[in-house]
Amino acid sequence: MAVPKRKISKARRNSRKANWKLTAPNLVECSKCGELMMSHRACKSCGTYNKREVVKVED
Repeated sequence: MAVPKRKISKARRNSRKANWKLTAPNLVECSKCGELMMSHRACKSCGTYNKREVVKVED
C-alpha cells in the first residue's frame, strides 16, 4: 500500500481545492430576435437555431 513520506500541510492541501470555481455561461445575441441565449442552442424566446425555426414557442 502506498504511504506518503511526509505530511501534507493544511495550506498545501487546501490550495489544491481552491481552484474549483464556477464560470458564467457565455451568452450571445439571437440573430432573429436579439435576446441573449447560450451559444449552439435554440433560442428560448423565439425557438430558432441557425436562422431556422426549430421549436414552436407559444406565448
